[in-house]
Amino acid sequence: MTDESDFRAIATSFGGVAAEYEQGRPGYPDELFDELERLAGRTLKGARVLDVGAGTGIATRRLAARGAEVVAVEPSPGMGAQFLAGSPGIPLVKGTGDELPFHDHSADFITYAQAFHWTRPELAVPEAIRVLRPGGALATWWNVKDESVPWVRALGERMAAALPGRYHGYGQIDHHTSHFAPAGLAVADVTLRWEREVTVDRLLKDLTSRSYLASLDPERRARVLADERAALLAEFPDGRLTEPYVLRLTVAVTPGGAA
Repeated sequence: MTDESDFRAIATSFGGVAAEYEQGRPGYPDELFDELERLAGRTLKGARVLDVGAGTGIATRRLAARGAEVVAVEPSPGMGAQFLAGSPGIPLVKGTGDELPFHDHSADFITYAQAFHWTRPELAVPEAIRVLRPGGALATWWNVKDESVPWVRALGERMAAALPGRYHGYGQIDHHTSHFAPAGLAVADVTLRWEREVTVDRLLKDLTSRSYLASLDPERRARVLADERAALLAEFPDGRLTEPYVLRLTVAVTPGGAA
């Protein structure tokens, strides 16, 4: 995704699958937010948090439940409409991490749940530093399906074969977060493992919401999903499975605080 127009087109494809995103995407274990507070050196309760790339609000609602004063930031009208339907009372602002519509030194946390790879880090990192208060924390995290599990690895292989040149995971997460330390931030990270019990139908909704499928024309997407449904049901005839995740959290703290 090096071409700017392609990058933006794929990044904005989520609006058309916002319902599937809300219904299919995984949530996050409580341990994630415990670790976020530990690495940031402060609690979420009472903190002003900007949740950037908030999508349908899956992480935003969890941050609010921890007592944070959260403002969601989301560029997609389709995702924003789904957010408002499911997250009453949480403010939503249209914007991106590359150009945050907030005053200098106005936030304690800036969070990116499954979203930092859609920024231009050379823009997003300075913007985060500008908006964060001294000792504030920029936090990024990604749920990645655990491909050490054979059926997950097989799913990825099927997607790669069906979508040559399109299928991708989150790439090298270290690459996405490598911009933090050179910008003068104190960086710490942790890797968590967790799993969820899902139906095949819910897993297919999750796949539908992934950019490599969301940006396809509907007919081709339907064919790929039908083939995947057949493959999954052949392995899990009762339509239920355990889906394992590796969850990578990185917290980068501005001067004035400790990671």
